[in-house]
Amino acid sequence: MDLLDFNHREKPPQFVDVVNARIDNALTLENSTREPRAYLGGSRLGESCARKLQYEYLKVPRDPEREFNGKTLRIFAVGHVFEDLAVDWLTKAGYDLRTRNSSGDQFGFAVADGRVRGHIDGVIVAGPDDLAVPALWECKSANAKNWRDIVKRGVAVSKPVYAAQIALYQAYLGLTDHPAVFTAVNKDTCELWHELVPFNGALAQACSDKAVRILQACDAGEWLPRVAADHDHFECMWCDWKQRCWS
Repeated sequence: MDLLDFNHREKPPQFVDVVNARIDNALTLENSTREPRAYLGGSRLGESCARKLQYEYLKVPRDPEREFNGKTLRIFAVGHVFEDLAVDWLTKAGYDLRTRNSSGDQFGFAVADGRVRGHIDGVIVAGPDDLAVPALWECKSANAKNWRDIVKRGVAVSKPVYAAQIALYQAYLGLTDHPAVFTAVNKDTCELWHELVPFNGALAQACSDKAVRILQACDAGEWLPRVAADHDHFECMWCDWKQRCWS
């Protein structure tokens, strides 16, 4: 009787594996050629860990195997597609939504000698239903779970990073007189959530102050405190710099 062979044998790659590997390799190669951001992004200043923002600003390499992979880059790309769709839908619904200036560039701001910058999704300059304008417009896409949480609790509670981004952009673009319009697209069902977000001056100031602290600490070669005192804290567990930060 032949002996049974329990040795593990690698299965040959399937067609789907070959195609996906080619796609992901192409995306990661393309991403590697992009000029790295040379400023502190306004969209990130709501992040709770100041040290993490230092890592981002100083372009400190992420931990091994934490660099953006093909799947992550595809998620980013899909988010841009949903944003473009939302622009089209709102425009067809009668909202005069401007996303580019006369030169074709995104509206944005730069402060601190260009070391802090932000680019907004758009500005609604006219619309039906007595919408107060001009109003900052920001759009995000989310999976069904996160989208339902935004709907249930509102963007300020559910996604404080987004709320901080909105407040800071309103402040620096001079769009503080009227509430911003925040749109969230459910990536799983294409349901839409639109929320009016009044200007939060205290939050905008706190984000601006945080940017100053981060830049000063980076210039001085100092590391700001971590968000937690334990490496098992849930925010640290998902951080791309966990190993570097705690080793």
